[in-house]
Parts: sequence; C-alpha cells; structure tokens
Amino acid sequence: MWSRLKQLVVKEFIHVLRDKRARAVLFVPPLVQMLVFGYAATFQVRHVATVVLDRDQSQESRDFVSRLASNQYFDVRRQLTHEAEIRQAIDRGQTVLAVQIHPGFARLLRKGAGAPVQVVVDATNSNTAMVALSYVNQIGAQFAEDYQHDRMWRLAPQLSAVYPNVRVEARPWYNPDLNSHWFFVPGIIGSLTLVMITLLTAFAVVREREIGTLEQIMVTPIRRSEFILGKTIPFFLIGLLDVAFIALVGTLWFAVPFRGSIAVLALGSVLFLLCLLGIGLLISTVCTTQQQAMVTSFFFSMPAVTFSGFGFPISSMPPVMQWLTYVNPLRHFLVILRSVYLKGVGLDVLWPEMLVLLITAAVVLMASVLRFRKSLD
Repeated sequence: MWSRLKQLVVKEFIHVLRDKRARAVLFVPPLVQMLVFGYAATFQVRHVATVVLDRDQSQESRDFVSRLASNQYFDVRRQLTHEAEIRQAIDRGQTVLAVQIHPGFARLLRKGAGAPVQVVVDATNSNTAMVALSYVNQIGAQFAEDYQHDRMWRLAPQLSAVYPNVRVEARPWYNPDLNSHWFFVPGIIGSLTLVMITLLTAFAVVREREIGTLEQIMVTPIRRSEFILGKTIPFFLIGLLDVAFIALVGTLWFAVPFRGSIAVLALGSVLFLLCLLGIGLLISTVCTTQQQAMVTSFFFSMPAVTFSGFGFPISSMPPVMQWLTYVNPLRHFLVILRSVYLKGVGLDVLWPEMLVLLITAAVVLMASVLRFRKSLD
C-alpha cells in the first residue's frame, strides 16, 4: 500500500512542479491578489466628492463648510450658485454628496432654534451613501455642540461650566483604530486559499481522465482510498505552504497583529484544507472535463465566499441563509483566523468551529472515496 501511495504522490508532485507556469500560479497570483484585495477591500469611505450650495453666506455657514472641507472623508470640489446645479452634478457623476445651506441658517442658530441643512446624496451605491450620511451627521452634531457651548459661554458664562452634556467615549477592543485591513486581511487568507485549492484539486481526477492515464490506473491494484490519498496529499502540502505564504505576506505587509497561537492556527488550517480537498475531489469525480470542473468549482466558491461573512455580515442575511452558512467551511475558518489574529483566543473558545470543520472534512472525504469508481463512466 505505502509503495503504491508513494508513487502516486511523487507523480502528482512531478506533474505540478515540472511546469514553470504551474509553479508560478501557486505563488504569484495569491501574492498579487493579497495586495490588491488588501488595499481595495475596505469599509472605510474617504474623499467623497462633495459640492456645497451656501445660500446663507454667513460666518456660521462658512464655519460648517470649512469643517466638511477639512475632514478627510469629504473633498469639497466646488461651491454652487444655483439649486439646479445639484442635479446636474449628481447626474453627470461629478459628485456623490451635495450640501445645501438655506437662507436664515445663522439667524436660527443665534435664536437658539434648530437650523436644518439639506444633504442630497447619490444613493446608487447604498453603502457609500449610508456611510457618507453618517459622517455628515457626526460633523453636524459636533458643530451644533460646539456652537451651543460657545453661545452659552457668551450669554451666561457661569452656567456654561455646569451645562449638561452626554459624551460617548468609544473603546474598541482588539482593533482600537478601527482599521479595516485588520478585518479583511484574515478573510482574504481564507478566501484565496478556498478558491485556489478547490480549483486545483477539482482538476485532479478529470485530468487523469482527459489525458488517458485513468485507463492505466484502472488495471492496477490501487484501491479507491489509495487513489484519493494520492491525489490529496500533494495538494494538502501545497495548500499548507500557500496558507503560510499568504498569511506571512498579509501579516507583514499590512501590519496585522498576530496575538494567538500558531499551533491553533495550524490546526484550523489543516482541518480547513481537508474540507477543501474533499470538496475539490468530489467535484473532480463528478465532472468529466476540466471545463466542467472549473465551472463547478466557481459555482461552489462564489456562494462560499458570499455566505462566509467575509464582506457581508451574516446577521443581516435572512434567517434561512443564516442557517445555510453553518455548513460553509469558510465561515468557521474565518472565525478561527480573526479570533486567533486579533483576539488571541485558543481552543477553549474555538473548539466548536474546529469540530464542525472536522466533521465536514470527514463527510466530504468519505463521499469522495465512495463516489470514485475505477472506470471511465
């Protein structure tokens, strides 16, 4: 058994490593994708194109506009003179946000009344619109608080010291600066690994069938379990190397802290890779051509990334879809990655995710072994 298994493993390694392009595919695309996704994937919205229509032209209105312009989240491109220019600017894609200050803004503030500010936002991108509006609300609230404090100081200095005020002091744990890279980079590690290993493994049996070597394997005494192991071990070792490589680049390049145990991360990575290998081999035993294997692998990978919590919060999904995420190995691996990286927790917390990955790996690998038949049909 061990001799036959060894020959299969050596054969797979030779096939993968003798091709220069195949060797480059194992490391260059993951590196490029890590850098691209690391910079592009972010929840932060900055430098939003903004125009202002100040119809009050008072000291107060200019102060409000200056707060927008001096903020890193908004780029005030120009000052408008007519209300009709707002629609033109938004329709032509010249701006995302338009702030209109109505006449009497300063007069209402001086009376102690509320002074409305109209914010028109291009909501074709709903996420950008919501985040930009929240930033404007924060700036407006801070402006109102500062103005009210100054007004109280001018009118009744003795009361300004005891003026009631509620100030929320945020204390973010594990990510004090709310750096989105710290959230996305661990997710990119899992997502890239899923796409690459599933796709490579899906070609394993299909390639044997297309080039005709499966007929030769049919007449050998190789068992189904040995054949599956021979296909699994090389990609398992390659997957471990890729996970380590992607994690190292992501950690060092984006300065993501690693607070947990390498052993816990390694255990989670091993279980996750076993799940991917089982899924990839199962796809490979079902498909008859490499094109079918590629399409089927893509059909699995995209929903797996979507339902993993990589970019979309699972709690916002419909209840039925939330239940479906529990059978997604990437969901549990992302919990392990982010918890080990940012929280530094161990097996006492992560054992449910480890158990799910173990059960999933056992089921899909067993299904791959049972599905494989030493025949061309």
